[in-house]
Amino acid sequence: MKSPMTRIAAAAAIIIVAALGINYIMAPSVTWAQVIEPILNAKTVIFDLIIGGDESGMTMHEIVAGSRIRRTMSNIPNMTQIIDLDNAKLLGLDTEAKTAVYVNIEGDLGDRTRNYIKFVRQIIAQLQEGQVQELGEQTIDGQKAIGFVGKGQNEAVTIWADPRTALPIRIEAQIGQEFSFIMKNFEFNAPVDESLVSMDVPEGFTLQKTNLDLGNATEEDFVESLRIWAEIIGDGTFPEAIGTESTMKAMPTLVQKLTAMQVTEEKGTQIGIGFAKGMLFHQILESQGQWKYAGAGVKLGDANTAIFWYQPKDSATYRVIYGDLNVKDVAADNLPK
Repeated sequence: MKSPMTRIAAAAAIIIVAALGINYIMAPSVTWAQVIEPILNAKTVIFDLIIGGDESGMTMHEIVAGSRIRRTMSNIPNMTQIIDLDNAKLLGLDTEAKTAVYVNIEGDLGDRTRNYIKFVRQIIAQLQEGQVQELGEQTIDGQKAIGFVGKGQNEAVTIWADPRTALPIRIEAQIGQEFSFIMKNFEFNAPVDESLVSMDVPEGFTLQKTNLDLGNATEEDFVESLRIWAEIIGDGTFPEAIGTESTMKAMPTLVQKLTAMQVTEEKGTQIGIGFAKGMLFHQILESQGQWKYAGAGVKLGDANTAIFWYQPKDSATYRVIYGDLNVKDVAADNLPK
C-alpha cells in the first residue's frame, strides 16, 4: 500500500480548496481598501491557514504565486500539493514514498479553487455594502492591530491589520453553519523559487500511471462518503459531525484504517476519490446553508433514522438520507424534528 496512500491523501486533502469558494457583492470602504491593498496587488502571498476557530486546528501552509499554489498540511506531513489553476490540475507529491500523481480538478472543484484565490485576494472588496464595521485596536498575536468585520449572506470575516502599515496580520472567517478558519503569518511579495510551484515531477520521484479525476460531485458521491465515514472511519457508526473541519481531522484515521485493511491499490484509490468527492458536494451545500446533519452515534443500516437532509436549489422538497443510506424526497412539514 505504498502508492495508494499517496493517491488517497492527494484526493482527500484537496477538498479543502472548495470550501473557500465564496461569492460576495462589491462595496469596500476606503479605510478597508487600504488594509486589503497588499492582498489585492501582491504578486506572491505566503500564509498559514488553520482549519477551525482556534490555534489547535489542522494547519495548511500556502505559497500562492500567480495562478500556482504550493500547499503542505500539518496532519499529513509527507504530502505536498502543487495546484495549477490555469490548467485545473493538481500534482500530489508523497515526499516519504517519493511518488507523484496528477489530479484533474476541472468542473466545480476547479471553479471553486479559483474562487478561493479570489477570496484570498479580495477578502473584503466584495462584501455587502454597509456591512464593514471597525472594531478598534487590540493586541493580536503579540502585535497592536486595528480590526474590521464584514458580513455577507452566509459568512462573516474579521481582519486585523497593523495600524501603521495597514498590512494584514490575521484573518478570521466563519463560512456557513460549521466551517471556520484563521489565516495568519502573512508574507507579501516574498521571493518564490519557480521550482516550488512547478508542475513537473521532481527528480527522484516516481509518477503513478493513473491520473485521478475530482470533477463535479453528486449526491451519490456524498452518500458514498457517508458510508466511508461510518463503515471505515467510525467502525459502523456515523460521526459526531461532518464537514470540512471534521473531514480534515479524520484523514489520518482513514489512511491508517485502509493501511490496516490492506486493500488493493485500485480499491484504495476508489475509496479516496469517493470520500473526497462526497465532501466536495457537502461543501457546496455549506455555502448554500440549507442542510442539517443528525447522524451522530447512528448505526450504519438504521433505516428508520434520518441522518442528513438538504433542500436542493429551486426545489420545494427536501432530500433526506437515512441510516441505511437510502434517500427520499420529503416535504418541509414532514422533516424530522
